Amino acid sequence: MAGAMAELVTRLFDAHPGTGPYLAHGDDVRTRGDVRAQVVAEAAVFAGAGVTEGSTVLLQVPPSYTQVQAMLALWSLGAQVMLVDHRFKPAEVEAVKQVGRPQFTVRGGPSGATPAFAREYELLTARIAGGVPASTGHRLVQFSSGSTGVPKMIGRTPASLAAEIDRFARVEGMPGPGDRVLLLSSTAHSFGLIAGLFHSLARNVTAVFASRLTAAELLATAARYDVHAVFGTPFHYALLATAKEIPPLPSLKAAVSGGEIMDPAVAAEFTRRFGIGVGESYGTTETGVLAMDVSGRLRPSVGRAAPGVVLRIEAGEVEVRLDEGSPYLAGGGDRYADGWLRVRDRAELDADGRLHLRGRGDSLVVIGGLKVDLGEVETALRAHAGVTEAVAVHSGTIAAYVVGDTTPADLLAWCRERLADYKIPREIRVLPRLPRTPNGKLVRRHDVLRAAAVPA
Repeated sequence: MAGAMAELVTRLFDAHPGTGPYLAHGDDVRTRGDVRAQVVAEAAVFAGAGVTEGSTVLLQVPPSYTQVQAMLALWSLGAQVMLVDHRFKPAEVEAVKQVGRPQFTVRGGPSGATPAFAREYELLTARIAGGVPASTGHRLVQFSSGSTGVPKMIGRTPASLAAEIDRFARVEGMPGPGDRVLLLSSTAHSFGLIAGLFHSLARNVTAVFASRLTAAELLATAARYDVHAVFGTPFHYALLATAKEIPPLPSLKAAVSGGEIMDPAVAAEFTRRFGIGVGESYGTTETGVLAMDVSGRLRPSVGRAAPGVVLRIEAGEVEVRLDEGSPYLAGGGDRYADGWLRVRDRAELDADGRLHLRGRGDSLVVIGGLKVDLGEVETALRAHAGVTEAVAVHSGTIAAYVVGDTTPADLLAWCRERLADYKIPREIRVLPRLPRTPNGKLVRRHDVLRAAAVPA
């Protein structure tokens, strides 16, 4: 596996050498040659700091040119990149370090929310005492919420990433050579990273970024570059549908939503305003894309299995064939067995092979395209000295119900120090007791908990 990630990066750049544009942000358009030169320069700096083949590096940089170039530079050296969301709070980053044991951290820019894609951040590279080199061939490592508060560590090999890039290229309707895609999905997560950045590099597509997260700015950017496609989350499409005026977008032919399943009403409103359907890209951090429909014509399904993906439904839940072995480097429990990964999404396959999702089969929920395990929220709340019991539920937003000697304001401040903003409950209630089932289990139904919070 030595050098496989560096070879993949080289192959992606070599696919379309020359002066064609790769990244565009405002007046700053960077060709493949520009980005490649910057990657080479960044790699020299990282190598000077001691990063080499198999080094483990925690990368936490907001979405930006800097983030893209740092990732590619580290991979060109053969490093294992632990990609951490810039919104993670210090306590969450520390938990990642305890699980992943990186040898280096590369950080830049502010933590917490940022308005949109930026251009440049100054990077700070530091060596961590006690870090260990990679013991496997995985070169992209991401972290998912764990119900105990300990993050699951998920690895992707160069072969897995290369296969997914090829998979996207074979999906009907994906942007192709010379096209421009307005990339709204986060480049720190799978859809934005692979479908957005890597697919664009492989297929001679220009990835376009907006400066501010407003409907007017997104549409102005789309019009300025006459984009052919939009990649985003349901939040982005709901935002775009609120625009007072829609500029001419003569080349727009595709819009794809990833990260969470879109409310049909949002899809319908976007189609009414823009005249094109919104497709779905369904996948997981562990596997990448599983099913996809770019056209938006296969709703309410999420489309058919992507090329090369083998799916089945067992006990009403999605399972996917993974021949490389378990993607979990830490955590994951019994989700992988005998070559099959249990995705934990309830679903059905119709006679035409289209996948229809029916909700989650565990405590994982999706907030703004980002996955949150409600068990992690409960663990954070129970760590408060004044809390004896806690239940977190999701009904559009996260709500928490606790028993203890504390206040909602105190618990909100507690959570803000320990959880990324998108994981923080939007409602916290302190109750004298939590409802339980006849056999003593805590009730996790929002309507029952809300009723218990209303004074008799």
